[in-house]
Amino acid sequence: MSNKFQVHVLIIGAGIGGLAAAIGIARAGYQVTVIEKSSQLGEKGAGIQVPPNSSHILSRWGLLKTLSAEAMQPGSIIIRSYHDDSILSKLKLKGRDSIEEAYDYPWLHIHRETLHKALSDEATQHGVVFRLGSTVAGIDFQNSTVRIQDQKIISADIIIGADGVNSVCREALLGRPDPPVLTGDMVYRISLSTTEMKKHVELEALATKPNFNYWAGPGEHAVGYLIEHGTQFNIVIAAKDNLPFSFSRGKGDVNEMRERFEGWSSTFTLLLELASESTVWRLCCGREMETWTHGGGSFSLLGDACHSMLPYLAQGAAQAVEDGAVLGALFSRCESREDVFDVLGVYEELRMPRANMVARVSREKVGMRWRDSGEGSLNPWANLNFQKELFGYDVEGEVDNTWNRYKAATAEMRKSNSQ
Repeated sequence: MSNKFQVHVLIIGAGIGGLAAAIGIARAGYQVTVIEKSSQLGEKGAGIQVPPNSSHILSRWGLLKTLSAEAMQPGSIIIRSYHDDSILSKLKLKGRDSIEEAYDYPWLHIHRETLHKALSDEATQHGVVFRLGSTVAGIDFQNSTVRIQDQKIISADIIIGADGVNSVCREALLGRPDPPVLTGDMVYRISLSTTEMKKHVELEALATKPNFNYWAGPGEHAVGYLIEHGTQFNIVIAAKDNLPFSFSRGKGDVNEMRERFEGWSSTFTLLLELASESTVWRLCCGREMETWTHGGGSFSLLGDACHSMLPYLAQGAAQAVEDGAVLGALFSRCESREDVFDVLGVYEELRMPRANMVARVSREKVGMRWRDSGEGSLNPWANLNFQKELFGYDVEGEVDNTWNRYKAATAEMRKSNSQ
């Protein structure tokens, strides 16, 4: 295991963002430990979308070929009317004149567990050490230590809090409770066998043609796509929250779900008829923060812990992967141990504006609301300016520009101080 400048980086949380940071920083030559409260590595959930800004990074890490073999590559984003399935918008993701052609990297649909395992395996290959079953009880920012509930103390030079929307690390940094805010929306998730879907002629295209299918309704919408080599059709429905106050996540009532969407198209209601069970949860998000880093330069937050996303842009995991890649790129440019302790400030300067912008757009659901005026529902990914900003993000180029400005400013400051 290499250890550049004898620096130890501790990452709290082994989700997709924490693993991305572990890979990026370990690839830069540093000793990395990841602590995780769960007793085993893994992620709950079903399908996850990997847009081009994320697949670009996975390609740089040598993971894209392996993941592509396990993923489905959608041909288009197809936005349909909720009541008759008429197509309101279509954007090519694959082939000529597509998102992939424009940005050089594919849009993938994959099982969340498959992506998580690929990242954890890659981290392990780079010498990352995992300490599972470790629940954080406190962080000492001055001494750069983390106390685990069993009273063990873990020391590190740099600590990254990547523990999700219900972040203990965020509350420790703020010095007060900061629970996520309810959005007024909830989610149903169901998974259907495509073998069963193919028994119904009206569902055959959905079961055999990989696409990002989107049904836009009044105040509600649904997304459906193929995963698991086309054997499963993953459906996520966002709707107004009608769950009991004490409920946050659990098994749903499929009959209640079907009744709620009785006015939707015959194709969509047939999909719901095939569901034998559902999972439901409330959507919540953290408040926008003034800073992610501690003034001492040895602690910062990452991913949902500091810029949680709602699922409407398929960017939550992608932005966390960007965070990890940026950290890795910054650490790789350090020329001394002193540089290391400036990395987190530069990271925040670089990442906060972009991540907050994407989070705000995801909350606003721009262009994705049903329009009773008859204009239909617009596709936010089809907006060329927004599309370029989202998918054309170049981690190495952004880091070069920001790091070079930092080094120039540091050199000028030292020159002034010496005069």
